[in-house]
Amino acid sequence: MKKIFALLLICVAFSTANAQWKPAGDNLKTDWGISLDPNNVLPEYPRPIMEREKWQNLNGLWNYAIRPKHETKPAEMDGNILVPFAVESSLSGVMKPLGQHNALWYEREFTVPSTWKGQRILLHFGAVDWHAQVWVNDMKIGEHKGGYSPFSFDITPALQKGTNNLTVKVLDPSADGWQPRGKQSNRPWILWYTTVSGIWQTVWMEPVAENRIESLKTTPDIDAGILVVKPNVKADENCVIEVKLFDQGEVIASGKSMNGMEVTLPVPEAKLWSPENPFLYDIEVTLSKNGKIVDKVKSYAAMRKFSMKMGDDHIIRLQLNNEDYFQFGTLDQGYWPDGLYTAPTDEALAFDIIKTKELGYNMIRKHIKVEPARWYTHCDRIGMIVWQDMPSGDETPEFMWREYFSGKELERTPESEENFRREWKEIIDNLYSYPSIGTWVTFNEGWGQFKTQEIAAWTKNYDPSRLVDQSSGGNHYPEGGDMLDLHNYPEPQMYLFDYKRANVLGEYGGVGYETAKEHRWKLVVETDPFNIPAKTAGKKEATDKYEEYINILKGLIAKGYTAAVYTQITDLEMELNGMMTYDRKLMKMDVERVRKLNQEVCNSFKK
Repeated sequence: MKKIFALLLICVAFSTANAQWKPAGDNLKTDWGISLDPNNVLPEYPRPIMEREKWQNLNGLWNYAIRPKHETKPAEMDGNILVPFAVESSLSGVMKPLGQHNALWYEREFTVPSTWKGQRILLHFGAVDWHAQVWVNDMKIGEHKGGYSPFSFDITPALQKGTNNLTVKVLDPSADGWQPRGKQSNRPWILWYTTVSGIWQTVWMEPVAENRIESLKTTPDIDAGILVVKPNVKADENCVIEVKLFDQGEVIASGKSMNGMEVTLPVPEAKLWSPENPFLYDIEVTLSKNGKIVDKVKSYAAMRKFSMKMGDDHIIRLQLNNEDYFQFGTLDQGYWPDGLYTAPTDEALAFDIIKTKELGYNMIRKHIKVEPARWYTHCDRIGMIVWQDMPSGDETPEFMWREYFSGKELERTPESEENFRREWKEIIDNLYSYPSIGTWVTFNEGWGQFKTQEIAAWTKNYDPSRLVDQSSGGNHYPEGGDMLDLHNYPEPQMYLFDYKRANVLGEYGGVGYETAKEHRWKLVVETDPFNIPAKTAGKKEATDKYEEYINILKGLIAKGYTAAVYTQITDLEMELNGMMTYDRKLMKMDVERVRKLNQEVCNSFKK
């Protein structure tokens, strides 16, 4: 009888949650968004690069309110919002703009499992755009500025027995501010998209010991045959770190250290990671005190090397694992018609990567956006090189090209400059250990570009294990970074050449056509100002044009190009030049033909 009663309560709770939430508006939806369960939102472990056994997901229905930003916490909320979808998104159930003069308030109750008693409780936010302030039981526990980095707080002192109250206040000026924001605009048009404000990645808790592992930094060196693991620990001096490296369940190396010192593991005859063979070694890291394990995390790493080398023909080419390797990928902006910055499910999050791989590419340029941790793990496991952009900001969308056309850099305020440097460092720190990331891209097309050579030099010095693209299609300098990166639409072109750096085509293409209205963003259907650099009549014509550009690209590869990025993997709000529609329901080109063409390009340097 008790079991039946419990089941009835669960059914009632499920029905109530569904009754309280539904996607807002009549904009385009993905199949994942249509079938989304508000009681089971993104339930996967959010940080697979450093995984613990115990954790609690706080995604789901929260209360929300939008109020003038100088007001205190409202006595009454406006309704429900589905976390972690931005307030402007359909899947949030709200779909309202925040605006620079307002604050977005969140509130929910939670309980801490009784089995976590005696441990420290960490509250994690995958990402909040942009300025978050957090309270637990009306005690302010911290704040964070930055829309693309995870952050956490030890909330143990603020907890009480039984039910606890969590409150979050978010400020986000979006395009009316100077903070990094990528393609977000308060006035979406052509190639600027809907703003993203508030919580947009998973919120979760985990119990940890007083002495614990805070983060891991893994650096492979295939030339020396070693893997260096640097643990960041919060621990007493007499605590010992032990790192074990596994090859398909078998321990192949181990080492110990104290005081947070690095552990160097020998990996002779290593299995090298590549898109063709994305082999990952498993890692187990334990922290012990007086011989007793007090913390344990699971991780993974890969043995691989990104570099470049001049050939006998005096052309510098990108290399993977000391072999010339042509990197060919798509521009991936990471937008979803129903979730905006947030993919509706983990399956959806991996979908674009899988399709990119099926189309024969070996690289993705993640364009002026940073993804949740699981996206990079999918790239690691599927086998996809990533060029990671720093999200642009400071200038408003209407004036972002001013620097590009004038050839001058932006003069940022000290506050804006300091924030850029801080957020860029946070992004690199957070993503450092993901094997798939091969290039850091500091600026795009002059948008907010400043002190270019200095920023590129700092990036290279901070992470010498990767390549640096100092300005993708932007204001170019004769020194700095590892690449000269040109953009040209629609066909590939090479109008500059650098004998001292790798020459890459950071954007080209834009082949597309107008699909049926049910697969297009509402604003495109209503106003029709869609953006297609190379407009065609349909799938065959688009594929023919794509092949035409591939043939041009092959000629330019012979003249010195060593990487290229095709625009783009999906349609977007006002752009109909994707390999597939914005709702991910239709492929817009002949997949088999495209795959064959792309593989020919990727094999350009193979003997």
